[in-house]
Amino acid sequence: MKATPKTNVKLKREDMVQVIAGKEVGRTGKILKIDREKNRVIIEGLNLQTKHQKPNRANQSGGITRVEAPLHLSNVMYLHKGKPTRLGYKVTEEVKEVDGKQKRVVTKKRFAKTTGEIID
Repeated sequence: MKATPKTNVKLKREDMVQVIAGKEVGRTGKILKIDREKNRVIIEGLNLQTKHQKPNRANQSGGITRVEAPLHLSNVMYLHKGKPTRLGYKVTEEVKEVDGKQKRVVTKKRFAKTTGEIID
């Protein structure tokens, strides 16, 4: 089976998100990891699955552990001031003088589409 094409992911690590589809719908958490190749995210404390582990040097006793499984990007939404919102980019151009020469500097910042506020 062929993997889905890589998309423009506007989410980052440490962002607070809310699950909008699936068995964890309505729950919120912080993004721990983003897999841009497979369009998946791992969220802290959500989508827990049991994993049976044999004893090894790191885990002497072994046993059954609970581990976070990835969710698809389309099933999560960024939380801005406690409400889910879509994200966009605002691109600005500035002309700055560096070493006596004028250079064009382009900056790209994320913003919440519901309020229009710049996030970072």
